[in-house]
Amino acid sequence: MKKKNNNQLLMTLLKGRTFIVLIILVIFFSFAAKSFFSVATLTMVAKHVALYGILALGMTFVIITGGIDLSVGSVVGLTGMLAGGLIQEGLTIGNKTLYFSVVSIIVLMCIFGLIVGLINGLIVTKLGVAPFIATLGTMYIGRGFANLRSGGATFSKLNGFEALGNTGFKTLGSNWLNIPAGVYIFAVLAIISAILLKKVPFGWYVLAVGGNEKSARLSGIKADKIKILVYMISGFCAAWVGLINTAQLNAAHPASGDGWEMNAIAATVLGGTSMAGGSGTIIGTIVGAFVIGVINDGMTMCGVSEFWQKVIRGLVIILAVVIDQTQRNLQAKMALQARNENK
Repeated sequence: MKKKNNNQLLMTLLKGRTFIVLIILVIFFSFAAKSFFSVATLTMVAKHVALYGILALGMTFVIITGGIDLSVGSVVGLTGMLAGGLIQEGLTIGNKTLYFSVVSIIVLMCIFGLIVGLINGLIVTKLGVAPFIATLGTMYIGRGFANLRSGGATFSKLNGFEALGNTGFKTLGSNWLNIPAGVYIFAVLAIISAILLKKVPFGWYVLAVGGNEKSARLSGIKADKIKILVYMISGFCAAWVGLINTAQLNAAHPASGDGWEMNAIAATVLGGTSMAGGSGTIIGTIVGAFVIGVINDGMTMCGVSEFWQKVIRGLVIILAVVIDQTQRNLQAKMALQARNENK
C-alpha cells in the first residue's frame, strides 16, 4: 500500500512538473535578475511567450499524431519576408504593381502558412517520408526562399504608404491596453486549439491517430487526412508568428525565427505532450511556453552567454523527454498493478 501511495505521489508530481518548474524559475530569476518584475521585463517576456506559445500550439497537434515539424522557424522568417516585400514593393505583374491592404496581407500570409503545412502533410502521408526528414527539407527550402526574396537584405520601416492604403501593419506588434497584441492573438488561438483538441471529434481523431494509428484506421478514421490537417494548423500558427514578429520589429529579416522550432518543441514536450504521440493538452503547452520564455529571457538578463543558452535549451529538451518516458513507464506499471489487484 505504501509503495502504491508513493507511486501515486510521484505521478502527481510528474503531471504537475511544468507548473512546478515555472514557479521555481520565477522565484530564482526574481533574485538573480533585480529588474525581473519590472513592467518592461514582464512585457518583453509576454511578447516572447506569445510567439513561442503560438508556434507550440501548432506543434502540439503535430506531435500528438507522432510527427514533428521542423519547418516552423523558417516559415516564420519567410512569412515576414513575404509580408515585408508586399508592404514595401507590392506585387509586380507585367507592367503593373499591386499593393495590398494590411488585412489582405494577413489573410494571404495565413493562406501561405496553410499551404506550407499542406505540402508537409502530403510529403509525410502520400510520399511516405518520415516527418523529421520531410520537415527538415522544407525548413531548408523555406530559409533559402527567405534569403532569395531580398538577396539576404532586410525590409525595414514597414510603415506602408497612406496613398497606397497599406498602413497599419505595426498594429500587430503594438500594445493594446498595455498588453502586447501578440498575447491577445495567442489567447484566441489557444482557446480555439483547446476546443479543437477536447471538445470536437477532430481532436479525438488526432489523439486516436497518435495513440494507435492502425486501430484508428480500422475504426474508420482517415488518418492521412488528420495528419495533413495538423501540419496545416502548424503552418498557420507559424505564419501568425511571422506576422507578429515582423510587426514588433517593424522589419523583416531572412534569419527571423531561426531555431524557434526548438523552442516550440521544448514548450510542447515540457507541457506534457508525449513525443511518442497519443497524449497532450493545450494548457500544458501554454505553461511550457511560459517556462521557455522565462528561461530564455531570464538567462539573457543574467548575462548568460548565447552559447550556454543553447546548451541549456538542449538539456531541457532531453530532460523533458526523459521525464515523459518515466511518466509513461510509471503509468504502465501502475496499470499492471491495478489489474493484478483486481484478479
